[in-house]
Amino acid sequence: MDSITSYIDKLIELGEWAQWVAGAVAALLTLVLARFLMRKVVLDFVKKTKFEWDDRLYAPVTKRLYAFIIIAATQLTMTWVKGEYDSFVLSADPFFQASYILLSTSFLSVSLMVMVPVIMERFSDPTSVTVSGSNSLIVFLARAVVWFGGMYLALSELGIELFGVLASLAVFSLIIGFAMQQSLGNIVNSFMLALDQPFEVGDRIEVEGKVGAVVSVGILSTKILTHEENLVVIPNNSLVNSTVINHARGGGDGVGRRISLVQDIGVGYDEDVAHVKYTILKLMRECPHILEKPDPRVLLIELADFSKIFRMYGWVEDYSDEFVARDWLLMNVDEKFKMEGIDIPYPTSVEIVGESEKYANPRHKKTSVRMARLQMVKEDKKLSKERAAAKEDIEFITERLKSPDLNKKDKKMLEDDLRELNSILSMFEAGGED
Repeated sequence: MDSITSYIDKLIELGEWAQWVAGAVAALLTLVLARFLMRKVVLDFVKKTKFEWDDRLYAPVTKRLYAFIIIAATQLTMTWVKGEYDSFVLSADPFFQASYILLSTSFLSVSLMVMVPVIMERFSDPTSVTVSGSNSLIVFLARAVVWFGGMYLALSELGIELFGVLASLAVFSLIIGFAMQQSLGNIVNSFMLALDQPFEVGDRIEVEGKVGAVVSVGILSTKILTHEENLVVIPNNSLVNSTVINHARGGGDGVGRRISLVQDIGVGYDEDVAHVKYTILKLMRECPHILEKPDPRVLLIELADFSKIFRMYGWVEDYSDEFVARDWLLMNVDEKFKMEGIDIPYPTSVEIVGESEKYANPRHKKTSVRMARLQMVKEDKKLSKERAAAKEDIEFITERLKSPDLNKKDKKMLEDDLRELNSILSMFEAGGED
């Protein structure tokens, strides 16, 4: 103990600069020790735990700890060098106190950002209905309250009354608000878009008839790039008040970029329904861009004035391949219909010819019709069984999701299965709407 005292006395004798250097060296050593403990002890412990929240807290807590060490070392060195009652030390003390308050506020704010979603998920009822973005809104409000309180205390340490500052700015803010009403509305709505997150950069969305990929989301507007390479700038006010269709989020099985391909085609009234359905169905199964699961379907949806309307319904793995898949299908349908003798009518005056003149091989068509009818009977039976099984599975999973004892992993698996079943069932019911 005496040796430490004598060492300190020697430092004091060296002068003020030597004391500052000694304080800086002590602060550096403390930082090195803190870094060692955080990386070798705390980080190893964090990696061993199965929780995610401690992984997310490690980096911000570490940064704030280093900032606290630097500020505290500066204050202690200044007090040691200048003396506890020095006028400069006393005048600087409120700034240090305000810094400690802001650091504590920042730490509490980050903790709320990480922990509130975890707590909400832990105590939420799996059968209750939740609103997308609600957790983000709760986190924002909680952090706003914490920061308001922290700023109030920090400014109070500096002798500044926060409410007085806000009152003095109220009239000025009112004038600015009227002048920038539209711009402020866009800024506020950009914040609301960030909370709700209806889309992300790269998603293909449809807004008021405009379809394109989102290239940027700014504070005033959102920009999308159409298929024609036109940049469409949509004010955030208009975007919030419009119906947005996100083609990148609609896929089942958790596959965001999957998209349904729907294409209608008409044939003459003389054509056999089973023959047409089976011919189209074979082509859809042969298409390299159409997924095998869920199975593609062909439905008769309308008896129009000049034709029977059939709807092709399948899934494309990536919505960027939608037009390529549609091109492949239409081109091959045209060729296959010619080979099978299936007529695509059009509302014009045409010359009625005999069967032998209309088709190069009428016997081949009769054979194809008989084979198609037999195959479609099998397909219809398979379709009915799959539809009934899908409904039963949906009812079972729906009831299972109501269980309060369901863990997070099993719930996620059941929800994925439910999305897949709903997408399959939607194909069975797709003939009634575009």
